[in-house]
Amino acid sequence: MKKIMKKPHVVIIGAGPAGLTAAYELALSKKYQITILDYDKQVGGISKTINHNGNRIDIGGHRFFSKSDWVMNWWGQFLPIVSNKKNAFLKYQGKTKELNLQNNTGKNKDNVMLVRNRISRIYFNKNFFSYPLKLNIETALKLGFFKSFLFGISYLKSMLFPIKPEKSLEDFFINRFGRLLYFQFFKSYTEKVWGEKCSDISADWGAQRIKGLSISKALIHYIKGFFVKSRKAEQTSLIEEFIYPKLGPGQMWEVVAEKVKAKGAKIYLESCVDNIEIKKNQVYTISYNKKTMKCDYLLSTMPIKDLFEASKNSWSNKAYKIATNLQYRDFITVGILVDKKNLTRDLIDNWIYIQEPGVNVGRIQVFNNWSPYLVKNKNTIWLGLEFFCKEGDNLWSMKDKELINLSVKELQQIDLINNENISDSIVVRVPKAYPGYFGKSFKNFKLLQQEINKVKNLFLIGINGMHRYNNQDHSMLTAKAAADQIINNEIDKSKIWEINIDDEYHEEK
Repeated sequence: MKKIMKKPHVVIIGAGPAGLTAAYELALSKKYQITILDYDKQVGGISKTINHNGNRIDIGGHRFFSKSDWVMNWWGQFLPIVSNKKNAFLKYQGKTKELNLQNNTGKNKDNVMLVRNRISRIYFNKNFFSYPLKLNIETALKLGFFKSFLFGISYLKSMLFPIKPEKSLEDFFINRFGRLLYFQFFKSYTEKVWGEKCSDISADWGAQRIKGLSISKALIHYIKGFFVKSRKAEQTSLIEEFIYPKLGPGQMWEVVAEKVKAKGAKIYLESCVDNIEIKKNQVYTISYNKKTMKCDYLLSTMPIKDLFEASKNSWSNKAYKIATNLQYRDFITVGILVDKKNLTRDLIDNWIYIQEPGVNVGRIQVFNNWSPYLVKNKNTIWLGLEFFCKEGDNLWSMKDKELINLSVKELQQIDLINNENISDSIVVRVPKAYPGYFGKSFKNFKLLQQEINKVKNLFLIGINGMHRYNNQDHSMLTAKAAADQIINNEIDKSKIWEINIDDEYHEEK
């Protein structure tokens, strides 16, 4: 009688984009027993969609776009892309990416991706400015020509005499935009987001997120506009369109989760990992909800701080101290439903970056403009006011009712709504939403990374798993790289850490 070989057991912590991507790729090989653990009650991680009385919230906003054809095709196999055009293209970096359009009219006709316009603006002094900033007559009129002239001189000075070496995020911004534009449009918002001075934040954050944006690119884009008028030639270095699940980003990961389960993987929600046994640079067991299971490979998307606390006695004192002192930024979205008649102006944006002084709100999402299907009543506007905070501070500790009242007050204060009348509201808190690129521990992150890499069967993937402010597609690529290495038994974790090091932020692809 032929002996049945037991499949190696892969445990994945986290059912977000990275965790589910890894699970699906491993499941395709049919070589592994796969278990996914997630502390939340629904899949998707920070990319989940929350349904509140028929109105859906996208936490933080997720544009589906990637320069990676693999990622674009991967998404398309789960949710086909539909458009009212015969041929659809996404425009980026002076190029076009043709989309593989499909019809989906069966019982799952809602399981589709839409082609959406990308519109983000800065709101300052009761005026809207393009984001990223555009050097054009409209901007000059809003700022005033004298101030625009001073900004131009400041920018030229930064080009001729850049700060070297570029140590902080403040240095990074000044070198690319000039000191005056930095103070006007970047300093206050960035410090509101991170709760730290730009001079104390590593320049690595800028390199990770916005390294390709600059005044020179904006100027070239503006000049081209005078000479090139055809649709094909109007392509810019910035994303102008993206694809988006009809019912929000969580729809993608809910569909993927079902496919993963259909291939034999098990997903356990509301399952908090509380202990990880590591001996001789090998993970042996994982414990959650008073249960313990053996594992041959562990892929983790949980915050590194939590990972080390769950495996406390497995690390050197130095590594443990670095990991448990890493900083994070927490996040609150307050959903506010208002009648369209209550708006003071049309809101055409996906995101609005709030630069108005004296308010706590950092950014506002207009969910109607991500997908009209996120909103139950088409006569209403579903807004998501985003507050950046730290767990335990005044904002985080506010009661829901207080946060809702604050949100309505600030919408009136910055003159976006006429009165305090709202139809519905909800408060969503996300702890450890963003890994911090500041603090003493972050400066020593390389030492931590080296010690983690010694654990042969442990792979860190995703945003919090790697303590890296990745985009969704980069998180997926780290998951694919880890899965490929396990399947092919060719382990080189440096290749996973290299993903997104030299890439460009999705605003400029």
